[in-house]
Amino acid sequence: MKIIPAIDLMEGQVVRLYKGDPKQKTVYSDDPMSVAQKWQEAGADMLHIVDLDATIGIGNNLDLIEKITKSLSIPVEVAGGLRNEAVIDRAISFATRIVIGTLAFKDRELLQRLAKKYGFSKIVISVDHIDGFIVTHGWQESTKTPLLDAINEFVSMGFTEFLLTNVSKDGTMEGPDLEYLEKACAIQNANIIASGGISKIDDVSNVQTKNAFAVILGKALYENKVSIKEAKQLVN
Repeated sequence: MKIIPAIDLMEGQVVRLYKGDPKQKTVYSDDPMSVAQKWQEAGADMLHIVDLDATIGIGNNLDLIEKITKSLSIPVEVAGGLRNEAVIDRAISFATRIVIGTLAFKDRELLQRLAKKYGFSKIVISVDHIDGFIVTHGWQESTKTPLLDAINEFVSMGFTEFLLTNVSKDGTMEGPDLEYLEKACAIQNANIIASGGISKIDDVSNVQTKNAFAVILGKALYENKVSIKEAKQLVN
């Protein structure tokens, strides 16, 4: 299982939100570059960089993300607000792969065109949910689409990479949602990245038992509840 630290950016700072709420923000650093270097040196398999400003539609941090990405030797996955082809083209020009959420559910035609253009392995589908139903637009819009139906549909289209977040767990450090993770990981040809709720090393172990492809470390990493080193030792 891959260990992937998250760097969530808002106004150029490294932050964490509570359940995706911009009003409940904790700032961890004014120097994202040094944070990225720190996680790389600690042994991260990949970085997950989220542009929160772009997600909620108040700007973007793409220049900064490109600068960070080009300073690293490990792969970088870029997420947040990638909702039109021009922005996606830019992000994918420097990122190892990109994460698409809202657009995947709103414009299947463009999604398929992007897959044809860049390859399925370059695109991670973000399947954010509350109680098993997909949410979009930075978790602000609910849908009636069941989570597992959505993953199955994308797999049938040829996609294999998925980022799974139970919004009610994100930033809470209350433990991961193992129930939906297990169901999602059971879907054939779906590589699931588990995100949200990690609070201690036992949570990483529990995620691994569900056969997740990778786990995102966010608040627990910044609050020194889990280290990349111990997570790597556990999964290897």
